[in-house]
Amino acid sequence: MQKKKPKPEKAYKNIDFLMSPEARELRILSEFVEPRSRFLKSKIRDTIVVFGSARLIPEETAKKNLEILKKQQGPCPKQLQKAEMDLKNSRYYEDAVEFSKRMTTWSIKRYKASNRLLICTGGGPGIMEAANKGASLAGGKSIGLNISLPFEQFSNPYIDDDLNFEFHYFFMRKFWFAYLSRAMVIFPGGFGTLDELMEILTLVQTGKIKKPITILIYDRKFWNEIVNFDNLVKNHTISESDLKLFEFCDSVDEMEEKLIDFFMKLERE
Repeated sequence: MQKKKPKPEKAYKNIDFLMSPEARELRILSEFVEPRSRFLKSKIRDTIVVFGSARLIPEETAKKNLEILKKQQGPCPKQLQKAEMDLKNSRYYEDAVEFSKRMTTWSIKRYKASNRLLICTGGGPGIMEAANKGASLAGGKSIGLNISLPFEQFSNPYIDDDLNFEFHYFFMRKFWFAYLSRAMVIFPGGFGTLDELMEILTLVQTGKIKKPITILIYDRKFWNEIVNFDNLVKNHTISESDLKLFEFCDSVDEMEEKLIDFFMKLERE
């Protein structure tokens, strides 16, 4: 009697195939379908996205680091300078915690348990951690759209387990930032934050994002030293009206007021 051959593995169970270049389209699609299924299950309707540096640390940590350095004999000037800057910039971390806490508290009070206007971040350390932490302190859920990187990026402990994601493709991660967002809040950051800010501004400028969305940029002084928006107008590389696509804010109170006014206006329309 002829011996039967074992059944070949089904394609969707073949890990070697799924991780191959030929299956890249399937991996891309999975980063759309799997998050969508979880967002639908959790009944997530819209979000407040918070962008900012992964390198900023809490004020308490920054103070301790600086104290340790000062106690050393002949501390390295560069290390000392960095520790002093970390302490100065730690206010952004604390402001992100407070902002997220306030907006989550307002959202819970306004919309009850309907998962409206959840805080959404890139899921990592720094400003991302601060925003997720603020939501957690307010007793609310928050989202983390993490991405696999060789450094800096890891899931912070304040993200809800059912809303903690790990992406491979930047463009799929950016899609989910934009698709659910009703507001974008941009704290000081580096290349990644600049990339996210400019992409969102471009999508709004070109009408690719059609829904009403507000973009708040935190700390005018910091950002004016990084990007000379007025000079872009002067050089006719953007229109003067493009400056109305975003607003600067210089305090948590100002951000809170502007966002609540925006969301209340949306409700009336």
